[in-house]
Amino acid sequence: MSHEADQMKLEKVNNKIISEFSKTLEMFSLNKTEAQLFVTLYLHETPMTLDQMKESLGKSKTAMSYAVRRLQEFNLVERVWQKGVRKDLYEAREDLYKKFMKTYVNRWLESLNLQINNLADIQDDLDNHPNEHKQLIEHKIHEAISFHRSLEEVFSKIKKNDFL
Repeated sequence: MSHEADQMKLEKVNNKIISEFSKTLEMFSLNKTEAQLFVTLYLHETPMTLDQMKESLGKSKTAMSYAVRRLQEFNLVERVWQKGVRKDLYEAREDLYKKFMKTYVNRWLESLNLQINNLADIQDDLDNHPNEHKQLIEHKIHEAISFHRSLEEVFSKIKKNDFL
């Protein structure tokens, strides 16, 4: 088999890995481009520029810039410096399980806290408005808050016990 055929076969396998691995990462609330970019950076042996990412994924430079910023916000990608390279370089951070679980748990806790506060605000508004169905609505709001607090407790235990 020629070198070119070997390269094509290797690229095909690489694309399959990116496709399958990114499906898993999408379950962690990354969009498809962010997940594919993370896997690409993770599999690449050296840091990549936005132009290299663009070429590798066949997406626009703007899309790569946005995706890399989002991945940085989640602490999954970092900008690195390399002597003699003027463009920004990025690489995936190691220890995938911990990084993704920490990000995922923190996002859940932030979202749950917001939802609990929003439900409490709705309940406060309800107290100011007489309504014949008020008791039923209050009960449903209480159930929803209890549900969110139960989830919050589970994620807080995961975070506290440092399973991450």
